[in-house]
Amino acid sequence: MVLCVIPARGGSQRIPHKNIVDFNGRPLIAWSIETALASGIFTDVIVSTDDEEIAAAARKYGAQIPFMRPAQLADHYTGTHAVTQHALSAMQALGHRYRAVCCLYATAPLLTPSLLQQGWEKFCREEADYLYSCCEYPFPIQRAQYFDQEGTPHPFNPDCMPMRSQDLTPAYQDAGQFYFYSLRCLQPEQDTAPEGAKRPHKSRALILPRYRVVDIDTPEDLKLARAFARAVQELKLD
Repeated sequence: MVLCVIPARGGSQRIPHKNIVDFNGRPLIAWSIETALASGIFTDVIVSTDDEEIAAAARKYGAQIPFMRPAQLADHYTGTHAVTQHALSAMQALGHRYRAVCCLYATAPLLTPSLLQQGWEKFCREEADYLYSCCEYPFPIQRAQYFDQEGTPHPFNPDCMPMRSQDLTPAYQDAGQFYFYSLRCLQPEQDTAPEGAKRPHKSRALILPRYRVVDIDTPEDLKLARAFARAVQELKLD
């Protein structure tokens, strides 16, 4: 029994109604819903939203809306961890029982069922408490620079500047696509326990190809993501 929670509040500012904006012929959230359903992993695929229009679109593409998200969890500051905790508690209150939970972002149109399956298989195989998607930085972070008040650039790691890229350790970032949790990772006491008193969590990550990762925050991001998605499809990339 595995729960998939797709957070999708209605108050996005930079792209109004971002979660249901058109993305190559379908609402953006439809891509995540269909990926979750096609993966075959989940007992229930639900959308946590405070918006009736998003709820209607989610139902149309096969997701469940067992409850509407309360206003206090739909502001600009509430993180997806709290939203996932609430969704799990709400489903448990309805009589559902799960062994794990996945938070899948509504803004992951390039994610495939196969990648989601790989994440789940690794989560189970390695008996992880927490697994998230990541991707490699496109440039070596060891060569990052900053500017002083006069506009002069300075390297953070001067010793790394003359080194070859292949001699530098690869670095990875959170891809912001999906997160698998064991139930103990979502217990409320984990958020309030003093530092050092929390139970250790075994974390793992699934490395995604960079061409499967998009970050959609601005109208410009959205235009680039649409073009990127079409290119991925035309090139028939795995």
